[in-house]
Amino acid sequence: MRTVKLSAMGPLLCLLSAACFGAMAIFGKLAFQAGVSPSMLLLVRFALAAAILAAAAARTRRSVFVDRRAVVTALGLGVLGYALQAGLYFTALQRMSASLLSLILYTYPLLVTVGAILLGRDRLTPRRCVALAAASAGTLLVLAGTGGMSFDALGALLGFGCALTYTAYILVSDTVVHRLPPTLMSALVMAGAAVALAVYTPLTGGLDVGFRPAGWFWLACIALVSTVLGMFTFLAGLRRTGPSTAAILSTFEPVVTTALAAVILSESLTPLQYAGGLLVLSSVIVLQLRRAPAAGPRPEEPLGTTGVNREAGRDAAPVGPPS
Repeated sequence: MRTVKLSAMGPLLCLLSAACFGAMAIFGKLAFQAGVSPSMLLLVRFALAAAILAAAAARTRRSVFVDRRAVVTALGLGVLGYALQAGLYFTALQRMSASLLSLILYTYPLLVTVGAILLGRDRLTPRRCVALAAASAGTLLVLAGTGGMSFDALGALLGFGCALTYTAYILVSDTVVHRLPPTLMSALVMAGAAVALAVYTPLTGGLDVGFRPAGWFWLACIALVSTVLGMFTFLAGLRRTGPSTAAILSTFEPVVTTALAAVILSESLTPLQYAGGLLVLSSVIVLQLRRAPAAGPRPEEPLGTTGVNREAGRDAAPVGPPS
C-alpha cells in the first residue's frame, strides 16, 4: 500500500501544480474587479514570491559554487523575460476571457519545439511534424470559433506575444539551468522581475494601492498559490515523475482555467474552440511521449527547463503561464 501511495504522489503533485497555475487567470480577473492594476498586481506578486524563494534558498545552505555569469543571466531573465511575458499576459487578460487566453498561451510548448529545432538543439521528427500540424490546426479553430463581438484582436496578439516571449525565456534559460540550484535560480528570476516592475510601475503611474481590500486577498492568492505553491509542487512532482510525465500532466492547467472560468466568471467557449483546445493539448502530449526512462528519482530541475516549464509561470514558470 505504501508503494502505491508513493508512486501516486508524483502525478498528484504535478496535477496540484497545474491547478495552482490554472487558477491564476481567475485570481487575476477577480483582482481586476477589485480595482488592482496589472502593474501593481505584478509588482506585489514578484516581490512577495522573490522574498519567499530567497528565504527558501537560504535555508537549503548548500555549499555549491555559484557561477556569477549564471546569476547575472538569471536576473536578466527576470527583467527582460519573465516580467515582460507576465505583463503581456495580464494585459491580455484585461481584454479577453481567461479560458481563451489559456488556450492561446498553451501554444508555447510547440513554439519551444520549433525554436529548439531552428537553433539545432533538436531534430524534426515525424512525431513532431504531426504535433506541430495538430497544434496549428487547433489554434486556428480556437480563433475561428470566437464570436465576432467577443473577439479582441489586440488581446489575442498580446496573448501570442506572451507565448513568444515565454518561448524565448525558456530557450535562453535552458543554457543556464544546470549551473544554479533550482530554488536559487527561481529566486533570482523573481527578484529580477520584481526590480523591473519596481522601476516600471511608478514611471507609468501604476503605483496605486487605493483598490478595495479584497484586492489584497487576490494578490496574495496569485503570489502564494499560483506562484510559490505552484512552483514547489511542480518541482516536487518533477523529481518523482520525470520531465515527460510532468509535462503531460501540466496540460491539466488550461482545463482548470476553463472550468473555473465557467463556474466563477460565467465564461464559455464554443464547441469549435473546445475542439481546437483539445488539439493543442493533444499535440503537447504527443511531443512528450517518449520511451519510458529508467526508474528512480530524478534530479531536481528549476523552472525554465525546456519541455517542462511553468509560469512561472503560467506563470514556469518560475511558469506559468506563463503567466
